[in-house]
Amino acid sequence: MKRRVLVFAMAATVAAAALPAMGQEVIRLSTTTSTENSGLLQYLLPAFETKTGKRVHVISVGTGKALEMARNGDVDVTLVHARPSEDKFVAEGHGVNRRDVMYNDFILVGPPADPAGIRGSKDVLKAMKKIADSKVKFISRGDNSGTDQMEKAYWKEAGAKPEGSAYVSAGLGMGEVLNMAAEMQAYTLTDRATYGAYKAKTGLAVEVEGDPKMFNPYGIIAVNPARHPAVNYKGAMQLIEWITSAEGQASIASFKVDGQQLFFPSAKH
Repeated sequence: MKRRVLVFAMAATVAAAALPAMGQEVIRLSTTTSTENSGLLQYLLPAFETKTGKRVHVISVGTGKALEMARNGDVDVTLVHARPSEDKFVAEGHGVNRRDVMYNDFILVGPPADPAGIRGSKDVLKAMKKIADSKVKFISRGDNSGTDQMEKAYWKEAGAKPEGSAYVSAGLGMGEVLNMAAEMQAYTLTDRATYGAYKAKTGLAVEVEGDPKMFNPYGIIAVNPARHPAVNYKGAMQLIEWITSAEGQASIASFKVDGQQLFFPSAKH
């Protein structure tokens, strides 16, 4: 009996402690898998939540899906990396107050043996064409993410693309695609941050980096409250103001994996 009372008392204490958290104001954020897979958001958001008393509910998908959710009013704010799509989203009136947040870069990774012979190249288009000509497997995100959109643009500019079984459209997030590339000894395009988080697990090598075409900027946009009055616009703007503030930008700069900085702040003050 005493044990039952004790268990009940402990349960009541836990429930009581959870009540304030349950009553917290929530800010819904759609974002790319790179910000989640890299560990960046787990590193950044606790400071914001402690400071404001609000909780950020993160929905991690590809950029295309993240913008679609924002377009439908299913989230309050979106953090993505596909500037043409972001500009279109704002121009059509779906989003307001877009701000630059940070940047990193895309890299081509693949098997350490480098069967296409592209390692060390600084020209991503020539490297992509060599991959296509070599008929070595390439794994595509295939999910309309920012990475997927950039990859498709590279193939178009290169004037070549792997055919048949050499091209695998996964329809998956970046981390899963990196795992697939490792299993299939294939190449893929990835953001550097997610690669850094998965490098030890996959054993994939960086083959091509440093081309200015591989620059990868991120922006944050509030959902337009005129289109969707029910969104938490005030909370969205609090997150935008914080992540682009000196404090938020310093936190982005201090985030490292294995001693390597993966994102570089770019907010204009």
